[in-house]
Amino acid sequence: MDLRGDITKRFFSKEDIGGTESINDLRDKEFSGKTLTAEENFALANFDKYRLKVLNAQEDEEQFHYHYRQIQVISNLGDWREFLKDDYSN
Repeated sequence: MDLRGDITKRFFSKEDIGGTESINDLRDKEFSGKTLTAEENFALANFDKYRLKVLNAQEDEEQFHYHYRQIQVISNLGDWREFLKDDYSN
């Protein structure tokens, strides 16, 4: 048994971190030619609005990069369904 491989798999697999489908998972699905549901498309659009709203609101470079990194984490690990809850147009 490869103990190191088991530890790596346990601590770094998405299932152990979030266990859900993320925004980036939806992007991968879309880029691979699979059809997204209306809800999935809505969540992607809301995420893009959220990302632009947050990044455009930053007044200095340090805060921009801080929020950029946060958004990367959200897109990789957060559940895409979180972006069904609100309208980020405003």
